[in-house]
Amino acid sequence: MIRLHPSPKKFYIKTFGCQMNEYDSDKMADVLRACEGMEQTETPEDADVILFNTCSVREKAQEKVFSDLGRMRPLKEARPGLIIGVGGCVASQEGAAIVKRAPYVDVVFGPQTLHRLPQLIAARRESGRSQVDISFPEIEKFDHLPAAQTTAGSAFVSIMEGCSKFCSYCVVPYTRGDEVSRPFADVMREVECLVAQGVGEITLLGQNVNAYCGEMDDGDTVDLAFMLQAIAKLDGVQRLRYTTSHPKEMTQRLIDLYATLPKLASHLHLPVQSGSDRVLSAMKRGYTVLEYKSIIRKLRAARPDIVLTSDFIVGFPGETEQDFEATIRLIEEVGFDASFSFLYSPRPGTPAAQMPDEVPHEIKAARLKRLQDLVTLQAETLSTSLPGSVQRVLVESVSRKNTQELAGRMDNNRIVNFAGPPGMLGRFVDVKITTVWAYTMRGELVTK
Repeated sequence: MIRLHPSPKKFYIKTFGCQMNEYDSDKMADVLRACEGMEQTETPEDADVILFNTCSVREKAQEKVFSDLGRMRPLKEARPGLIIGVGGCVASQEGAAIVKRAPYVDVVFGPQTLHRLPQLIAARRESGRSQVDISFPEIEKFDHLPAAQTTAGSAFVSIMEGCSKFCSYCVVPYTRGDEVSRPFADVMREVECLVAQGVGEITLLGQNVNAYCGEMDDGDTVDLAFMLQAIAKLDGVQRLRYTTSHPKEMTQRLIDLYATLPKLASHLHLPVQSGSDRVLSAMKRGYTVLEYKSIIRKLRAARPDIVLTSDFIVGFPGETEQDFEATIRLIEEVGFDASFSFLYSPRPGTPAAQMPDEVPHEIKAARLKRLQDLVTLQAETLSTSLPGSVQRVLVESVSRKNTQELAGRMDNNRIVNFAGPPGMLGRFVDVKITTVWAYTMRGELVTK
């Protein structure tokens, strides 16, 4: 008699929001593979466990989670043994209210408790009751996560959790807790493991990554600049990035690295949010426009070709036409290559949600379009300088529009498509830029 081995169970993860969430989703996958022997699937219909890793920074992202959950309900009704879980920032913010609104949700867990997924799932199956764990055990999760497994050429590494800035519009301090840095040796072990698997580009992550203050084995502490220098010394590391930075923590030590550390990418994402000192004060950002521009001047003195991107909130409560014009002037003066720009979205429990706002939606929408059009124009201007140049790119994937081509990321964070063999995935190659658009490029392979 032939004994057939049962097929491994499968899990599906949908990720909303920032790169921190992308990193956490990868860790959820690692946990389920290591503890449950599961395999990942791209279709929820095939899954035994469905997880939504959520974002609560904007209202639309939060409501989309519940919309997607509603589409999972028929799957749960057809297969009662299916596990549906909600993690991330919406889970931290809403907690048991998620189960009350969607009773078919089995597990709810926060960013700091994702390592407890196997225990939560087991408890749900054993008790028959939904499980909720949105506690803040600081960085306990990093002590319980399995070693990262990857075949990609780039990887994210989270070096700190939470945020202590308490900007008046932001829920992150309430959903991810206070800033807590991972020990230096802990981060280095993870990086060394990734480099041993062939990873050549490392991106260090944190809500305010440049606030990193990690403890050494001898009890001393080190900053992000020290961490970057240490990683750059590892054989196999070819490029370094970090995100997201806060202007208050942009130290001179960090700025100086752009002159002395060639492996540090010539791209920095530095959110400014507004070009009005009045609005920045109401946002509790902790810096002025002049201080922000001073940082930019120092960065460009250290690395003249550095490319800058930023975040903007349009329509913050009480934003006047003069406030918005100040933002436009800042964009014109600095010259950003791209931006994440959104209409202000009030988040429950934040101070800004209580502020009066009398600016009509149509005016806010018009301001947002004007801002985005200006940034796109600046991106197009930068693009005109690239044709004919040879760029070092990390081949990340097959091109979305042409499966016979590859897509690689340039040092300045732009994407270039070019013809090349699939065997180049995960490798660094040289590409000559031939055609440009606002945000994408076409090129010809130079590396043989």
